[in-house]
Amino acid sequence: MSTLSKWMGRGFLTVLFLFFYLPIACVVFYSFNASPLASEWAGFSLHWYFKLLEDDELLNACRTSLLLALATACSSVVVGAWIGYVLATYRRFAGSTLFSAMVNAPLVLPEVISGMALLLLFVSLEQSIGWPQGRGMVTMWIGHTMLCISYVAITVQARLASMDRSLTEAARDLGAAPLRVFFDITLPLIAPSLFAGWVLSFTISLDDVIMSAFLSGPDTTTLPLVLLSRIRLGLNPEINAVGTLIIAVVSIGVIGNSWYLMHRERVQARLLAQAALARSPRAGQTPLPS
Repeated sequence: MSTLSKWMGRGFLTVLFLFFYLPIACVVFYSFNASPLASEWAGFSLHWYFKLLEDDELLNACRTSLLLALATACSSVVVGAWIGYVLATYRRFAGSTLFSAMVNAPLVLPEVISGMALLLLFVSLEQSIGWPQGRGMVTMWIGHTMLCISYVAITVQARLASMDRSLTEAARDLGAAPLRVFFDITLPLIAPSLFAGWVLSFTISLDDVIMSAFLSGPDTTTLPLVLLSRIRLGLNPEINAVGTLIIAVVSIGVIGNSWYLMHRERVQARLLAQAALARSPRAGQTPLPS
């Protein structure tokens, strides 16, 4: 019975992995197709990768998406870090429940509602004070930042909740100002969570469609919107080439991050082993009685 359950488990995992990764493999495979039809193989070719260099619409959309994702990730980390710090440090204050609910609202609200609300807000502001003048990069940046702040704040809050508070208390007892304690002690300890929030915000902004559809203008179109509009007209091997490049970049980033984490764990284990060896009595010597 155990052998049967083991084979059933392996079969289920195999089907599950095929369901998730076989379409991705097909995208990569057909990106090297010489035929203009995405589903008909006509031989190996790099034609569609060279054609990407001549597609100004895709290149401009890719540039817009990267700039928007970088700006969103940086602003989300700055604002979300302070929000998470406030929620973790000052747990009870006037309006803390409402403040926490407002921070978590973008996580539970449908993105369609958030995008529509921001669009109505920007239209009302344009009619009343003349800003913003139409929709574009600034409006999308505000919308993406609002969407990503919650993820950063929750990540930082969870890291601060598990942090040893005796370190900050000792620094304050020694006379360090609160701002000095934050930058010298708290900030280095929450740096991994800030990096995780930055990467998550960058990914969410780069992949966003709904918020960008509400807040984008005619001159600022992101890469997901361009790909979506082209897919509606029919599949094209050029789209497969774009998807393959994105998969390659993401795979390199994941592999590099995994290698870095494994290397850091090995270094830490080696340092701990060296410290334990230095503390232990030397070979051939009898430890002194306490």
